[in-house]
Amino acid sequence: MIFSSIFFLFTFLPVSLALYFISPMKMKNLTLLAVSLFFYAWGEPVYVLLMISSILINFAYGIFIEKLKIENKMALRKVVFLTAVLFNIFIIGFFKYFGFITDNINLIFNAGIVSRDLPLPIGISFYTFQVLSYIIDVYLGKVKLQKNPVSFALYVTMFPQLIAGPIVRYSDIDSQLENREISSHKFGEGALRFIQGLGKKVLIANNMGALWNLTYALDVSTMSAFSAWLGIIAYTFQIYFDFSGYSDMAIGLGRMFGFEFIENFDHPYVSKSVTEFWRRWHISLGTWFREYVYIPLGGNRCSKIKQIRNIMAVWMLTGLWHGASWNFVIWGIYYGCLLLIEKMFLKKFLDSMPGIFSHIYCMLAVITGWVFFAIEDIGVAKHYLHIMSGFSKNPFVDSASLYYFQSYAVILVISALFCTPLFKKIFSPEENTDNKLQYSIAALLHVFILIMSTAYLVTETYNPFLYFRF
Repeated sequence: MIFSSIFFLFTFLPVSLALYFISPMKMKNLTLLAVSLFFYAWGEPVYVLLMISSILINFAYGIFIEKLKIENKMALRKVVFLTAVLFNIFIIGFFKYFGFITDNINLIFNAGIVSRDLPLPIGISFYTFQVLSYIIDVYLGKVKLQKNPVSFALYVTMFPQLIAGPIVRYSDIDSQLENREISSHKFGEGALRFIQGLGKKVLIANNMGALWNLTYALDVSTMSAFSAWLGIIAYTFQIYFDFSGYSDMAIGLGRMFGFEFIENFDHPYVSKSVTEFWRRWHISLGTWFREYVYIPLGGNRCSKIKQIRNIMAVWMLTGLWHGASWNFVIWGIYYGCLLLIEKMFLKKFLDSMPGIFSHIYCMLAVITGWVFFAIEDIGVAKHYLHIMSGFSKNPFVDSASLYYFQSYAVILVISALFCTPLFKKIFSPEENTDNKLQYSIAALLHVFILIMSTAYLVTETYNPFLYFRF
C-alpha cells in the first residue's frame, strides 16, 4: 500500500484516523500500532512476521544490555551488544544482499552456489536502521531503555514513516511516544503538508518519470544528446519530487497523529557544492551514517589517511544501502571522491567564485551521479554519459527530443521552480503574516492539488514509488 493510492486516501487513512481519535489517550499507541501492522501486512503478509520477530528480539536485546549494565558485567554486555548489531546486519544482509554476494562469488570463483532471488521486504532498510539506532544509543547510554513493548513496537512500525522514512532515530521520538500534542491545529498543519507531498509525487514526479521512461526507451545507438540530457534531467526531477514528496506526506501524517519527524529535504537543488547538496538531501540517512559510522570511525579528528578511509567507507555503505548492485557502489564511490576533492582543495575555490557558476558545477555533478543511480547496467550508463557529452557519433538533437521537450515544457519549468524555496513560500505562508489573501490563495491551492491528484490517480496507471526497492 502506498500513500498515493485511492484506497489509502479514501479508505485506510480515514478509518485509521477515526479509530485513533476515538481511542482513549492510553490506547492511542496500541491503536496506531494495530493499524500500522495492518498497513504493512497489506503489502507484506508474510514479512510482517519478520518485522514482529525483529521487534521482539531487539526489545529483548535492549533489556538484556541494560540489565548487564546494572550488574556491571561490561565484557558480557559488549558481547551482547555486538551480537545484537550483527543480528540486524544479518537480517538486512540476507534479504537484501545474499543474491548479490553469491552472484559475485560465482562470477569470480566459478563456485556454482545456487541462490534464489528473495522478494525484498518493503522498508527493511529503514526500519532496520531505526532499530540499530535504538540498540546503539541504549548501549552508549544516550537514551533510556524502553520498557513498554507497545511503545517500542510503535516506534519501529509507525506507518507514516515505515516504508520510506525519514529514518527516525529513537532519540528523536522517545519522549513523543509517551507525551505528544494532539490538536486540531496540528492536524490541520499535517493535512496541508500531506497534500503538498501528494502533489509533488502525483502531479510532478509521476509526469517526470513518464518522460524519463520515454527517453530512456529510445534506441541508444541513435539517441540524440538532447534526448539523453532531457531524460536524465527528468529523472533528476522525478527522484527529488518522488522522495521529498513521500517525506512530506510522512511528516504530514505524523503531525496528524501528533508526532514531529525531522525534515528530510531542504531544497538540495539550490546547492552550490556537492558537500552542501548532501547536507540538504536525505538528511535523515546522512545523519544516521554520520552518527553511527563516520564519527565512531574517527570522523575528521584523525590523520588525513584515516579521514579518507572514513569518508570512502561511509559512501560505499551509502551506495550499498540504496541497492545490491554495482551501479550503486560506483555511485557511492563517485560521491565519496567528489566530497574528498571538495574537502581537500576545491571548496575554497567554489566559495570564491560567483554563485551561478558553483551552482552549475554542483548540478552537473549531481545529474551525472543520477545516471549511475538510474541505470543498473554500468556499460549502458557509460554509453549514456558518452552520448550526453556530445562527443559520440549520435546526433545532437532530433525530432523525438524536440517533440518530448515541447510536450513536457510546462511541467519541466514548474519542476525547476518548485525545487527552490518558492514552493514553500506559496504553499506555506509564514504564520506571523497578516496577509489574509495569501492564506486564502494557499488554502485554495491545496484544495486544487487534492482534487487534481485524485483525478490523476483515478485515470492513470503509472504511479511508481522509487524508494520501495530500497
